[in-house]
Amino acid sequence: MVLPKMAAADAPITAVQASAYTVPTDGPEADGTFSWDSTTMVLVQVAAGGKTGLGWSYGPTAATALVEELLGPAVCGVDAMDVPAAAATMARTVRNMGRTGLASYAVSAIDCALWDLKARLLDLPLHKLLGAARDSVAVYGSGGFTTYTDEQLRSQLEGWVQRQRIPRVKIKIGQDGGTNVQRDLERIRQARAVVGRGTELFVDANGAYTAKQAIRVMREAAEQEVTWFEEPVSSDHLSGLRAVRNAVDADVAAGEYGTGLPYFQRMCAADALDCLQADVSRCGGITEWLRIAAVAAAHGLEISGHCAPHLSTAVAAATPNFRHLEWFHDHVRIENLFFDGTLDPDGGSVTPGDGPGNGLSLRTAETEKYRVR
Repeated sequence: MVLPKMAAADAPITAVQASAYTVPTDGPEADGTFSWDSTTMVLVQVAAGGKTGLGWSYGPTAATALVEELLGPAVCGVDAMDVPAAAATMARTVRNMGRTGLASYAVSAIDCALWDLKARLLDLPLHKLLGAARDSVAVYGSGGFTTYTDEQLRSQLEGWVQRQRIPRVKIKIGQDGGTNVQRDLERIRQARAVVGRGTELFVDANGAYTAKQAIRVMREAAEQEVTWFEEPVSSDHLSGLRAVRNAVDADVAAGEYGTGLPYFQRMCAADALDCLQADVSRCGGITEWLRIAAVAAAHGLEISGHCAPHLSTAVAAATPNFRHLEWFHDHVRIENLFFDGTLDPDGGSVTPGDGPGNGLSLRTAETEKYRVR
């Protein structure tokens, strides 16, 4: 067997650096339970063997301190070929502070950078290193914020469906914490009228409804043929998710906030979902994603990627039970701004590149004005 050329048989990790960047949104944005006017990226760069790997998470700037003061020193010296060993080291390092929550965001950014680094050291595309299960990854257009005017919503939907030919799109509902259902129904009807019957229509309530309220909303919207109902109730309300799943035709999905394998195991075991969501920038990185996908498969479930599309594409391509990836407006905008080598979703899918690692390179000069730490 001929092995791929690599920089060195032994490539200890020599440096781990983290930076935070805050990018204003291109307008006011909100969903059913939260509003925001900027997004912060915590970017991690890991060096070994003359190569640098990139990873990131979208979260508080405090994650940079966890990377540089705690996790980075812990993994320095670990062989870059041994990513699971580095993951185990990070898990031990955050034991006393807890592995979930913010710690998992920081771990995720490093873990993704480590996998990217290993692929670059081996001069392999990351999806090939992981073992590709497919050549391309289906995406869905995601945005449709509750703050959008009718014209803004129409423009965004037309951009996805008509210009990029993406056959599945998602809008936010649960207006004002679920207190304006009529507006939700109006926006669902508007979205269907814009995209036509040939496009799948998804909705995301971000946990704004009660279970019975969510069921009533789907019954009233039955003619609009919604096929994906994301977080009709809180992801933590498993019995509520199960009640909605049992009562509606749309596939019920949740899991985007999960930051540890037991969280996803409990969600799968509750028989509350038709599709599990995971965010590679939160859940523990690629190492944990692969374990989560295996748990989902054991429960007969597919997995859908939440946000961070360019961080997710390679592992999505390597996941047999993968359904689709969220082409989220804010993160697409930031990643196109920050990196060369970003992907084109034309036709409704993205294809991982042939270059080493994740195929991205940081635009240092363009990003500097957004640096906050």
